[in-house]
Amino acid sequence: MADLATGETVHVSETRRHAYLIVLVVLPPVALIAGVAVAWGRAVGPLDVLFAFVLYTVNIFGISVGYHRLLTHRSFRCPRPVRVAFALAGALALQGPPTLWAAEHRRHHKYSDRPGDPHSPWAYGDTGFALLRGLLHAQVGWFYSSRRRSNREHWVPDLLADPDIRRVDAAYPAIAAASFLLPAAAGGLLSWSWAGFWTALFWAGLVRYAVVHHVTWSVNSIAHCFGDRAFSARDRSSNVRWVALLTFGEGWHNWHHIEPTSARHGVLKGQTDPSAALIRLLERLGCAHDVRWPSPARVEMQANRHRARNPMHQDAGSRSPRERR
Repeated sequence: MADLATGETVHVSETRRHAYLIVLVVLPPVALIAGVAVAWGRAVGPLDVLFAFVLYTVNIFGISVGYHRLLTHRSFRCPRPVRVAFALAGALALQGPPTLWAAEHRRHHKYSDRPGDPHSPWAYGDTGFALLRGLLHAQVGWFYSSRRRSNREHWVPDLLADPDIRRVDAAYPAIAAASFLLPAAAGGLLSWSWAGFWTALFWAGLVRYAVVHHVTWSVNSIAHCFGDRAFSARDRSSNVRWVALLTFGEGWHNWHHIEPTSARHGVLKGQTDPSAALIRLLERLGCAHDVRWPSPARVEMQANRHRARNPMHQDAGSRSPRERR
């Protein structure tokens, strides 16, 4: 295989694959099912909701702005404390250390929806059961089924050369534990009870972790399968409004695959992108610089090119920015 010759991937042991199966594939849906069962019998406490919401926000921004736009695609630069804070926020989402996350995502962009893509929903075919199997693969299955993972030395030498990111990598097990223990400790202290500790651990720990995982992984599956396309990417990346809402702009995925380094993914009218808004705020505060904002002229050119290639599909999602205003 080509990736063996180029060193793009490394072998994953059976022990590690089974650990992925338990932690990333089995545990999140179990937590969600348990959450429904518990909620059916009692109302969720306000502190549980508050802690879960705060951590969800930190996690999603940590993935969308930190792991994705900052570390993987270098859409902007920022001072060291801000860079470390985003890396920590991303690590608290429990999707792996920053170097591994970025390595997998850079490989995804090179081979998007083709052989070599670690998580394409089109891996098994285009219709029926094959597509359903592909969606499950893209959502969670690839963590267990993949015998090889992206080689960090090949894909992210820049991040491996960063001492701060290496420290976050090394501290990842402790960060993962803190992702559960911090809300639990806060719940216990503020309610001054063990009940507050356990409910916060459950709702702001386990359930929040499960929701964050499946919301962000829906970009891999749903946003490569359904939705509209305003631009002609070489893959099947698309725009899905509800995914964009839950992921703070990541669901505007079509433009991202046209220009991966763009700090803004929602480039058309009505495509709200909170992650881009946060980067803009940081820029105004002097905490972000060299931001790669999309060129309106390039957006217009790509939209015109798509309309020329698809004259029979002039729906709302394929209109140019000028037409949508």
